[in-house]
Amino acid sequence: MAVPAHIAVIIVSWNVCALLQECIESLQRNSVTPPHRQRIVVVDNASSDDTVAMVRERFPDVTLVANQSNRGFTGGNNDGIAAAELLLKDEDPQSSYLFLLNPDTVVKPGALDTLLAFADANPDVGLIGPQLLYEDGAIQSSRRRFLDLRTAFFESTWLQGYAPKGLLNAFYMREKPDDQVCDVDWVYGAAMLVRRSTYLQCGGLDEQTFFMYSEEMDWCKRIKNTPINGQDPASPHWRVVYLPQAQVIHYEARSSAQVSVRRAVYFNTSKVRYMRKHHGNAQAACLRIVLLALYAEQTILEGLKWLAGHKRDMRMQRMKAYIEVLKSGLV
Repeated sequence: MAVPAHIAVIIVSWNVCALLQECIESLQRNSVTPPHRQRIVVVDNASSDDTVAMVRERFPDVTLVANQSNRGFTGGNNDGIAAAELLLKDEDPQSSYLFLLNPDTVVKPGALDTLLAFADANPDVGLIGPQLLYEDGAIQSSRRRFLDLRTAFFESTWLQGYAPKGLLNAFYMREKPDDQVCDVDWVYGAAMLVRRSTYLQCGGLDEQTFFMYSEEMDWCKRIKNTPINGQDPASPHWRVVYLPQAQVIHYEARSSAQVSVRRAVYFNTSKVRYMRKHHGNAQAACLRIVLLALYAEQTILEGLKWLAGHKRDMRMQRMKAYIEVLKSGLV
C-alpha cells in the first residue's frame, strides 16, 4: 500500500481576516487522510486588519509568516513555499506537494485527497488545478490556453466583444466539457497543487517580473517547458492538468478588489510583461501601445459624458482610474 502523501497548503492573505478564517476552517474540516500529513502555512502581506492576531489565537498549529510589507501574490507565495520547504524537507519530493490556495476560498470535502490520489497515480503531472466554483455553486472558468498577441488584444479589454469567432472560445477551452479531466496550458492561481520535485526543478513564481496576475500562466509555461528528466531534453515534459472531481469554492478577487485602480495597473502591466518574457520586445511593445490607446480612448469618452452631466461622480472616478493606468505606462 502506498504511503499517504504529505502536503503543505500555502495561503497568502491581505486584509481578508474573516475569509481567511473560513478558508482555514474548511481545510481543517476537510483535511487529507490522515490529517497529520497536512501542514498549513499562512503568509500575511502586512495586513492592517486583525489577520495576524486571529491566526495566532485561533490556529496555533498554523505556520505564520508575517511580512512587514506587501510582497504581492508572487513574493508572498514564494515566502510561503520557503516556509513549507522547511516543513517538508525530509519528505520525498516526488510524493509530497505544495498547494497554493487563495484566502477567499473554501475547500470542499474530499478535494485534497482527490488531488493527491490523482497526482500519485500520474507521476508525470507537475501541477493540477481543481475545479473552481462561485459561491452559488456555478462553475468558474479556470483553465486556459497560453496567451498570444492576437488573443491579448481582445481578452479582458474593451475589444472583447469584437473578437473573431472562436478566438476566445479556444483561449477559454470551451470545447472541453467542464467535468472532463484534461491537460491544459495553465490554470487559475486561486488553487494549484504543485509536486515538490517539479518546484525544485523549475523554481518558484517569478516575483522579479510579476507582482500579481499572469504569474501562474508564466509558472505553468515554465513547468510545461521543462523535461521531467532534466539531464535529457528529449524526455517527456511535465504536464499541467485540470481535475474537476476536486472542487474549491472561490469568492474571487476579495483582496485585489480593495485596490481596484492598482488592480487594473497590475493586470495590464503583467500582461505586457508576460508578452515580453515569452514573445519578445516587439510583441510586448505592440500590446502596450494598444492597451494604452484603449485607456486613452475610454478616458476621453468618460470626459465627454462628464461634460454632458451624466453620472458625473462615476465618470470622474473612472477618469481618475484610467489616468492612473496611463501614468503607469504599463511598464
